[in-house]
Amino acid sequence: MARYTGPKTKIARKFGEAIFGEDKSFEKRNYPPGQHGNNRRRGKKSEYAIQLQEKQKAKYTYGILERQFRNAFKKATAAPGITGEVLLQICESRLDNVVYRMGVSRSRSGARQLVSHRHITVNGNIVNIPSYSVKAGDVVAVREKSKSLDAIVSSLGASNNVYEWITWNNDTKEGTFVSVPARVQIPENINEQLIVELYSK
Repeated sequence: MARYTGPKTKIARKFGEAIFGEDKSFEKRNYPPGQHGNNRRRGKKSEYAIQLQEKQKAKYTYGILERQFRNAFKKATAAPGITGEVLLQICESRLDNVVYRMGVSRSRSGARQLVSHRHITVNGNIVNIPSYSVKAGDVVAVREKSKSLDAIVSSLGASNNVYEWITWNNDTKEGTFVSVPARVQIPENINEQLIVELYSK
Protein backbone atom coordinates (compact mmCIF):
# COMPACT_ATOMS: atom_id res chain seq x y z
CA MET A 1 0.00 0.00 0.00
CA ALA A 2 1.19 3.53 -0.76
CA ARG A 3 2.44 4.92 2.52
CA TYR A 4 5.20 7.36 3.47
CA THR A 5 8.14 5.30 4.76
CA GLY A 6 10.89 7.92 4.55
CA PRO A 7 12.67 9.76 7.38
CA LYS A 8 10.10 11.01 9.88
CA THR A 9 12.38 13.69 11.31
CA LYS A 10 12.56 15.36 7.88
CA ILE A 11 8.76 15.65 7.81
CA ALA A 12 8.67 16.92 11.40
CA ARG A 13 11.26 19.60 10.53
CA LYS A 14 9.19 20.63 7.53
CA PHE A 15 6.25 21.45 9.83
CA GLY A 16 8.38 22.83 12.66
CA GLU A 17 7.08 20.42 15.29
CA ALA A 18 7.54 16.79 16.35
CA ILE A 19 4.27 15.51 14.86
CA PHE A 20 5.32 11.85 15.19
CA GLY A 21 5.98 12.09 18.93
CA GLU A 22 9.25 12.42 20.84
CA ASP A 23 12.14 12.84 18.43
CA LYS A 24 15.72 13.53 19.60
CA SER A 25 16.92 14.23 16.05
CA PHE A 26 14.22 16.88 15.64
CA GLU A 27 15.27 18.56 18.89
CA LYS A 28 18.82 18.92 17.56
CA ARG A 29 17.72 20.42 14.23
CA ASN A 30 14.27 21.98 14.62
CA TYR A 31 14.52 24.11 11.49
CA PRO A 32 13.25 23.28 7.97
CA PRO A 33 15.23 20.73 5.92
CA GLY A 34 17.21 21.82 2.89
CA GLN A 35 20.72 22.40 1.61
CA HIS A 36 21.21 25.76 3.31
CA GLY A 37 19.54 24.83 6.56
CA ASN A 38 18.63 27.72 8.81
CA ASN A 39 20.36 30.38 6.70
CA ARG A 40 18.03 30.13 3.73
CA ARG A 41 15.74 33.10 3.24
CA ARG A 42 12.18 31.96 3.14
CA GLY A 43 9.63 34.25 1.54
CA LYS A 44 6.19 34.91 2.93
CA LYS A 45 3.87 31.97 2.34
CA SER A 46 0.67 32.43 0.37
CA GLU A 47 -2.70 31.71 1.97
CA TYR A 48 -2.98 28.55 -0.14
CA ALA A 49 0.48 27.34 0.97
CA ILE A 50 -0.45 27.78 4.64
CA GLN A 51 -3.74 25.88 4.16
CA LEU A 52 -2.01 23.10 2.19
CA GLN A 53 0.69 22.73 4.84
CA GLU A 54 -1.94 22.36 7.58
CA LYS A 55 -3.72 19.63 5.58
CA GLN A 56 -0.42 17.81 4.96
CA LYS A 57 0.43 18.05 8.67
CA ALA A 58 -2.93 16.48 9.62
CA LYS A 59 -2.44 13.70 7.05
CA TYR A 60 1.06 12.84 8.24
CA THR A 61 0.04 13.08 11.92
CA TYR A 62 -2.76 10.52 11.52
CA GLY A 63 -1.02 8.52 8.77
CA ILE A 64 -3.87 8.94 6.29
CA LEU A 65 -3.52 9.04 2.50
CA GLU A 66 -5.06 11.78 0.36
CA ARG A 67 -8.07 9.82 -0.89
CA GLN A 68 -8.94 8.59 2.62
CA PHE A 69 -8.53 12.09 4.02
CA ARG A 70 -10.73 13.62 1.33
CA ASN A 71 -13.40 10.98 1.98
CA ALA A 72 -13.22 11.77 5.70
CA PHE A 73 -13.74 15.45 4.85
CA LYS A 74 -16.80 14.62 2.72
CA LYS A 75 -18.19 12.58 5.59
CA ALA A 76 -17.52 15.46 8.01
CA THR A 77 -19.24 17.93 5.67
CA ALA A 78 -22.38 15.78 5.56
CA ALA A 79 -22.44 15.27 9.34
CA PRO A 80 -24.06 17.76 11.75
CA GLY A 81 -21.69 20.02 13.68
CA ILE A 82 -18.63 22.11 12.81
CA THR A 83 -16.96 20.46 9.81
CA GLY A 84 -13.36 20.92 11.00
CA GLU A 85 -14.08 19.50 14.44
CA VAL A 86 -16.01 16.55 13.01
CA LEU A 87 -13.08 15.84 10.65
CA LEU A 88 -10.65 15.56 13.58
CA GLN A 89 -13.17 13.44 15.50
CA ILE A 90 -13.36 11.04 12.53
CA CYS A 91 -9.54 10.80 12.55
CA GLU A 92 -9.50 10.22 16.31
CA SER A 93 -12.11 7.46 16.00
CA ARG A 94 -9.96 5.37 13.64
CA LEU A 95 -8.99 2.06 15.21
CA ASP A 96 -5.24 2.57 14.70
CA ASN A 97 -5.46 5.96 16.46
CA VAL A 98 -7.49 4.53 19.36
CA VAL A 99 -4.93 1.72 19.83
CA TYR A 100 -2.18 4.38 19.87
CA ARG A 101 -4.08 6.55 22.36
CA MET A 102 -4.58 3.55 24.65
CA GLY A 103 -0.80 3.16 24.82
CA VAL A 104 -0.69 -0.27 23.18
CA SER A 105 1.81 1.14 20.66
CA ARG A 106 4.24 4.04 20.89
CA SER A 107 3.35 5.35 17.44
CA ARG A 108 0.38 5.40 15.09
CA SER A 109 2.36 3.49 12.45
CA GLY A 110 3.10 0.80 15.06
CA ALA A 111 -0.58 0.73 16.04
CA ARG A 112 -1.55 0.33 12.37
CA GLN A 113 0.77 -2.66 12.09
CA LEU A 114 -0.71 -4.28 15.21
CA VAL A 115 -4.21 -3.90 13.76
CA SER A 116 -3.16 -5.19 10.30
CA HIS A 117 -1.45 -8.22 11.85
CA ARG A 118 -4.64 -9.20 13.70
CA HIS A 119 -3.46 -8.48 17.25
CA ILE A 120 -6.45 -6.26 18.13
CA THR A 121 -10.10 -7.07 18.80
CA VAL A 122 -13.17 -4.83 18.92
CA ASN A 123 -16.06 -6.13 21.04
CA GLY A 124 -14.41 -9.57 21.04
CA ASN A 125 -13.96 -9.82 17.27
CA ILE A 126 -10.61 -9.50 15.47
CA VAL A 127 -10.54 -6.37 13.29
CA ASN A 128 -7.59 -5.91 10.92
CA ILE A 129 -8.71 -2.67 9.24
CA PRO A 130 -6.75 0.33 10.65
CA SER A 131 -9.35 2.81 9.36
CA TYR A 132 -12.21 0.98 11.13
CA SER A 133 -14.37 3.58 12.85
CA VAL A 134 -14.68 2.89 16.58
CA LYS A 135 -18.04 3.85 18.11
CA ALA A 136 -18.76 5.12 21.62
CA GLY A 137 -18.98 2.16 23.99
CA ASP A 138 -16.84 -0.18 21.86
CA VAL A 139 -14.36 -2.32 23.79
CA VAL A 140 -10.91 -2.45 22.15
CA ALA A 141 -8.55 -5.13 23.44
CA VAL A 142 -5.31 -6.94 22.72
CA ARG A 143 -6.00 -10.44 21.41
CA GLU A 144 -5.37 -13.17 24.01
CA LYS A 145 -2.48 -14.75 22.05
CA SER A 146 -0.79 -11.35 21.60
CA LYS A 147 -0.83 -10.08 25.21
CA SER A 148 2.75 -11.20 25.84
CA LEU A 149 4.24 -9.54 22.73
CA ASP A 150 7.36 -7.56 23.73
CA ALA A 151 6.35 -4.50 21.68
CA ILE A 152 2.96 -4.29 23.41
CA VAL A 153 4.27 -4.97 26.93
CA SER A 154 7.09 -2.38 26.65
CA SER A 155 4.78 0.22 25.13
CA LEU A 156 2.17 -0.20 27.89
CA GLY A 157 4.94 -0.05 30.49
CA ALA A 158 6.16 3.29 29.14
CA SER A 159 2.72 4.80 28.56
CA ASN A 160 1.47 7.43 30.99
CA ASN A 161 -1.02 9.30 28.84
CA VAL A 162 -4.55 9.64 30.18
CA TYR A 163 -7.42 10.68 27.94
CA GLU A 164 -10.87 11.53 29.26
CA TRP A 165 -12.67 9.73 26.43
CA ILE A 166 -10.83 6.42 26.85
CA THR A 167 -10.59 3.96 29.75
CA TRP A 168 -7.87 1.30 29.90
CA ASN A 169 -7.38 -1.76 32.11
CA ASN A 170 -3.74 -2.85 32.08
CA ASP A 171 -4.47 -6.20 33.72
CA THR A 172 -6.93 -7.39 31.09
CA LYS A 173 -5.28 -5.29 28.35
CA GLU A 174 -8.58 -3.89 27.15
CA GLY A 175 -10.12 -0.46 27.08
CA THR A 176 -13.37 1.28 26.23
CA PHE A 177 -13.83 4.09 23.74
CA VAL A 178 -16.19 5.96 26.07
CA SER A 179 -17.15 8.78 23.71
CA VAL A 180 -16.01 10.74 20.67
CA PRO A 181 -13.65 13.43 22.01
CA ALA A 182 -14.60 17.11 21.93
CA ARG A 183 -12.17 19.39 20.07
CA VAL A 184 -10.71 20.78 23.32
CA GLN A 185 -9.81 17.22 24.38
CA ILE A 186 -7.81 16.47 21.22
CA PRO A 187 -4.18 17.41 21.93
CA GLU A 188 -3.00 17.64 18.32
CA ASN A 189 -1.81 21.09 17.22
CA ILE A 190 -3.85 21.30 14.01
CA ASN A 191 -5.79 24.31 12.75
CA GLU A 192 -8.70 22.41 11.20
CA GLN A 193 -10.33 25.60 9.90
CA LEU A 194 -7.49 26.04 7.38
CA ILE A 195 -8.16 22.51 6.06
CA VAL A 196 -11.87 23.31 5.67
CA GLU A 197 -11.00 26.51 3.77
CA LEU A 198 -8.63 24.59 1.48
CA TYR A 199 -11.16 21.90 0.55
CA SER A 200 -13.97 24.46 0.20
CA LYS A 201 -12.24 26.31 -2.66
